[in-house]
Parts: sequence; structure tokens; C-alpha cells
Amino acid sequence: MTHKKIRILIAKPDLDGHDRGAKVVALAMRDAGMEVIYTGLHQSLDQILAAAIQESVDVIGLSIMTGGHIPICRKLFNRMRQENLDDIHVVVGGVIPKQDIAHLMDMGASGVFPGGTHFDEIVDGVKALF
Repeated sequence: MTHKKIRILIAKPDLDGHDRGAKVVALAMRDAGMEVIYTGLHQSLDQILAAAIQESVDVIGLSIMTGGHIPICRKLFNRMRQENLDDIHVVVGGVIPKQDIAHLMDMGASGVFPGGTHFDEIVDGVKALF
């Protein structure tokens, strides 16, 4: 059975300037056989969605270290509904308190990976979406 490669966009939204973790996760995804697009720092949600559409990604991976994950994800999911982008999964990682995980999942996240999550768990979580 042949599967197409998973295409994942790793994005650092808004003013978040800490990208070391995002880059390491991007490498882990690449090493697991995924096609990875990294948008770089300080991306607006419009830029992230435009890149996701242009690159025909299967997954948007948001790396959020600022504590703004709830409002950022709320805006992103609202925009994705407006644009009928329900075929793109969104996973969120970074500084995510345990008590916020269920809320992010209820909003529409396909996976939440707080800081300290092992790379294998992130890779397996993304692969399990397909």
C-alpha cells in the first residue's frame, strides 16, 4: 500500500521569537519521512494560511511559546472555517498548560504537544491523523 508523504507546515505565529524547538521538531518530522515547510519567525495568521494553501499541506503545526495559544488558535480556526479549510489538520506545540489541552482539542486541534513531549510521540501523533 502506497501512501503519499505527509506535508506539514511548521509556523511561528505573531511575535513569538523562539524557534529552536520548532526547528528541531521540523527536523524530526523530516527524518520521519514528511515533507516539511518552515515559515520562519513572526508570521501572521494570514501568512500562515496563505503558505498552507500555496504548499497544499496536510497539517499546520503551530509552535507557540508566548502563552497566546488560546486566542491564536481561536482566530486560526475561525479563519479556516471561513475559508473552508477543514481538510487541513492543525497541531499545536510549545508552552501549553495541561489544563488548556482539552480546550484546544475542542476548538479543533488534531493534536496538542506541550513542551517536553518526545519527538517520537509528536511524529506518531501526526502520522496517526492519516
